[in-house]
Amino acid sequence: MQKAAGTALNIVVLVKYVPDAQFDRHLTGDPATVDRSESILSELDEYAIESALQLAEERGGPKAGNRVIALTMGPAAAATAVKKALQIGATEGLHVNDDALAGSDATGTSLVLAAAIRSLGDVDLVLTGMASTDGETSLVPAQLAERLRLPQLTFAASLELDGTTVRARRDGDTHADSLEAELPALVSVTDQINEPRYPNFKGIIAAKKKSVATVTLADLGIQAAEVGTAGAWTAVRTAEARPPRSQGTIITDEGDAGIRLVDFLAAQNLL
Repeated sequence: MQKAAGTALNIVVLVKYVPDAQFDRHLTGDPATVDRSESILSELDEYAIESALQLAEERGGPKAGNRVIALTMGPAAAATAVKKALQIGATEGLHVNDDALAGSDATGTSLVLAAAIRSLGDVDLVLTGMASTDGETSLVPAQLAERLRLPQLTFAASLELDGTTVRARRDGDTHADSLEAELPALVSVTDQINEPRYPNFKGIIAAKKKSVATVTLADLGIQAAEVGTAGAWTAVRTAEARPPRSQGTIITDEGDAGIRLVDFLAAQNLL
């Protein structure tokens, strides 16, 4: 059902708790899953948060009834991603927390997120980053749009809302596509769309008063067998640590370094 132009927006932004890129990433457990002990809000999700805040602020912000809801799924520590979104400016949060979620692939993730979004009632716009910085598959936005029966605009480098029509520009290597859809809709945004704001002191203090609801799979009507490693369509069969890098070939110039370099490159089929 379309919302009348000029009315307040309900925007859901997906946020994910991912391993910090400053540290080596590795798998743990059996079956193997990503170790998330040192994790943060996915950097690419910050562009989606900023897009949501800009759209809400153009319409008067929270005072005018606009809501920006940060949604995540994952263990208790994943609430960190929601809290960061609240500090940046989101109005509220929703955390799907259930032990059975561990090991979920894109299919299970989209199933859970779709149910969580439905539980929020009328939602005008779902915003996501173009990918998560751990899996980097870009599969969830499309799967989620299909489950929610929403039109999807993907890889948006610009975004604007005209009444009940959302418009986006997708930049290619040699051209740009202009996309549009009627609300409600789902949009994934790239890291070229804006410059995300940082949490300031006022935002950090205000976030402490904002609500974060926590729900389980049972609350959403999802069976444990449908998600996690039990419901995953993909599986890690084996995993090995990355081998240490060997020392490269060192050429000491004794008057023939150029010739020796050419010989080396030719031997590597690089010439």
